[in-house]
Amino acid sequence: MKKFAEENPFFVALPIAIIVFFSVLTWGMSMLRQPQTPDLWGSLAAVVVSQDETISTTTPHIVDMHPRFEYIEVLDSCGPYYTGACVNMRSGPGEEYPIIGRLRTGVVLKVADTVIQDEHAWHRIMFDEGVRYPERVTGDWYVSADYVQLFTDKGDEILATHADGKNAKLIIVDLSEQMLYAYDDDTLFMQEPISTGLEFTPTPRGTFTVFKKTPSRYMQGPIPDVSDQYFDLPGVPWDLYFTNEGAVIHGAYWHDNFSKPWSHGCVNLSPQKAKELYQWANIGTSIIVRD
Repeated sequence: MKKFAEENPFFVALPIAIIVFFSVLTWGMSMLRQPQTPDLWGSLAAVVVSQDETISTTTPHIVDMHPRFEYIEVLDSCGPYYTGACVNMRSGPGEEYPIIGRLRTGVVLKVADTVIQDEHAWHRIMFDEGVRYPERVTGDWYVSADYVQLFTDKGDEILATHADGKNAKLIIVDLSEQMLYAYDDDTLFMQEPISTGLEFTPTPRGTFTVFKKTPSRYMQGPIPDVSDQYFDLPGVPWDLYFTNEGAVIHGAYWHDNFSKPWSHGCVNLSPQKAKELYQWANIGTSIIVRD
């Protein structure tokens, strides 16, 4: 055999070459059939490169995940007694639609959506709170974006049942002075004339807590067991609730009789001052109503 191999090297090498060829071919086909896998190390390297080289040891920023809603605020319209030019509310998104209401300075309304009509934006208004007399709201309400300021807010905020109620902020409502005082510890934040409840619809006396905040509320009358007076006030702004019966500190855009009783039991401020107080006060802020 050795002599044959020495005399005929071609016949010995050929089978070996064939075996090697088919081995390489089989390996190559198996690699082609395997699914591709991601470049794990390349991906990790890309992530590392995109990060800062210095590792932060500070407490991470907690993102507020509370949903936010759109509102409009009427800033430059007619006064409390409709003096001057008013911002109009219409039944559809355009000047050709009928006027269904006039909005005075200070009104705040919640936005359902915004429609573009003839290159102008129109906000459709929504009332997703409980409305006492829903039959008064017939059809859609639209307000031109040209005459209002759009902003976002958390919407209704409510005191958690497990909250301890501790808060350094205090609001004092003085009925005899018709004056509101707001303190942060011993620092006076605000002193402002107010209107509290009339004789037959008094503002409740006592110590309370702000348990609910909302930028806008539709207030209507008559109020059963409280008042038989008719009123219809959409977009009452900057509401701080302090009793379950509905006593609220809020802005009043329909009168300017601050410094004297004028309400159905709520505490009225000018819209601008009510906004400042609303932004300052926390859920859990204490309220003292005194004579």
